[in-house]
Amino acid sequence: MISVPSLAPLLGGALALGGIATALSGRRDLMVRWCCWALAVPLVVGAFWWGAPGVTALALVVGAVAVMEFGALTGLPRTDRAVLAAAVCGVVLTSWLAPGHEVRAVAAGALAVAAVPLLAGDRVHGLRRLGAGLLGLVWLSVLAALAPLGATALALFAAVSVGDIAAYVAGQRLGGPRLSPLSPAKRWSGTLCGAAAALGVLAALSALSVPTAVAVVVGAPAGDLLESMVKRGARAKDSAHWLAGSGGLLDRIDSLLLALAAVLLLS
Repeated sequence: MISVPSLAPLLGGALALGGIATALSGRRDLMVRWCCWALAVPLVVGAFWWGAPGVTALALVVGAVAVMEFGALTGLPRTDRAVLAAAVCGVVLTSWLAPGHEVRAVAAGALAVAAVPLLAGDRVHGLRRLGAGLLGLVWLSVLAALAPLGATALALFAAVSVGDIAAYVAGQRLGGPRLSPLSPAKRWSGTLCGAAAALGVLAALSALSVPTAVAVVVGAPAGDLLESMVKRGARAKDSAHWLAGSGGLLDRIDSLLLALAAVLLLS
């Protein structure tokens, strides 16, 4: 049975080894990414160590920021973004305070999101606002799984993060066929290497199972492509520009979101 205290030293050691490998590579882009992870990993591990309140607080912050980035990409007005953020945060809080009622929270959030363009009488952009809002609600409400999954979610975070870096490096080095027209820079070689690296991390953390394996092999790449589709529609390269070397927060959690969804569906 994995636990946060047992994962913490392993994640710290992996971060240190990654820093050494990054320094030896001499690549500035990898160094910038490692610096971001050096700040993020202690915060994430600390939140999970605190337990359900800490993980819930982390999910609330991440959800609110992700909604703002998603709203900017899809052109949602400020009112729509505020209601969507409240709906996502409501689902996250429900998973902590009233577990078992998450579906009701999502349904209530969907009604609130739909009410905004309806009450505004938006005949021109109403359908687009409704569709984008509902997609954002379903997609980002998966953050509510962080607290119930606990240490498994932390292991997934580590595996998906390592898999993303491995896919990025291997895809550039090996080349080969493109993964999808949605993301021309991504290659099958990188995706397969990233999946292998993520499985290795899960095995090392004693978190490898059928649901987690499917999550990193299928869910993570699918999440990456889903965000690529949204960015393609917005003609944007990144979800934002405030996170050094990574664009925005949504760019960092896109793979994790559908990985979490896969674990929820298969567990």
